[in-house]
Amino acid sequence: MTRLTISPDGRRAAIATAHRIADAARRETLAHFRTSDLPVESKAATAFDPVTVADRAAEAAMRDILARERPEDAVFGEEMGRSAGRSGLTWVLDPIDGTRAYMSGTPTWGVLIALADEDGPVLGVIDQPYIGERFVGGFGVAEVVGPRGRRGLATRAPRPMSEATLFTTFPEVGTPQEGAAFRRVAAQARLTRYGMDCYAYALVAAGQVDLVIEAGLSAYDIQAPIAVIEAAGGIVTDWQGGPAHGGGQAIAAANPQVHAAALELLNRSD
Repeated sequence: MTRLTISPDGRRAAIATAHRIADAARRETLAHFRTSDLPVESKAATAFDPVTVADRAAEAAMRDILARERPEDAVFGEEMGRSAGRSGLTWVLDPIDGTRAYMSGTPTWGVLIALADEDGPVLGVIDQPYIGERFVGGFGVAEVVGPRGRRGLATRAPRPMSEATLFTTFPEVGTPQEGAAFRRVAAQARLTRYGMDCYAYALVAAGQVDLVIEAGLSAYDIQAPIAVIEAAGGIVTDWQGGPAHGGGQAIAAANPQVHAAALELLNRSD
C-alpha cells in the first residue's frame, strides 16, 4: 500500500481542522443531551435504528466547517452520505456514535472523526462532549485532553487472556455464528462488559482495557478508533487479521499478543 504523502504543515492543518469540527459537534450535541423533549426517529422500518435532531445538526455543523476549510476533501458521514473531493483524502464522520446511549442520557456516546486516504485512516478523534474528553491519534499525536488535563495515550502491556478485559456494544455481537465466536473469547477473559459504543475503543487507547470485539460495523464506526488506537500502540483488524477500515467485523487489541490470542479463539472450530 502507498499512503498519500501529507506535508508537516498539512498534518498540522488537518489536526487543527479536526479539533474545530469536534468543537462544533460538541456544541450541537450538548444542546440536546438530557433534554426532556428530544425527538427520536428510527431510520429503519423493521428495526429500531435511532436518529435525533442532534445527530443531524452535529454533522451539518461539521460539514459547514469542512466546506470552508477543506473544500478539496471528500466527506462521508453517517447521516448525510458522501460528497466528492479531489485531494485523495476523505473526512469520515459519525456525529453521534451511540445514539441509543445518547437518547438514554448515558455519557458513553461520542463524536467520531477520521481523516482517511484510500488505504484507511491517518488521523482520528474520539470526543465525549459531556465528560469533556477528547482522544486524538495520528500524525505523531497520541493524546487525551480532559478533566485531568493533557495526557499521552499508550495501550496496555501484554497479559494472559485470563487477565484481560473485553468490551463489546451488543451482547448478540452480530449473527449467531459471530456471537458464538465472541463467547469463546469472553469465556477466557477475566471481565466482559457491554454497551460502551465508541468509548470502549478510547479505553483501549488509554490503557484501561485489552480488547474490543464487534461485528456489523460501518466505516464511520471504526475509522476514528483505528487511528487513535494505532497511534497509542495498539492494533485493529478484522477477525481474520486483515484491514478493518471498511467496516464489518473488527477486533481492537492493546498489543499483538492479546490480538493473536483473541484471533485464535474467534476462528477456532467448535
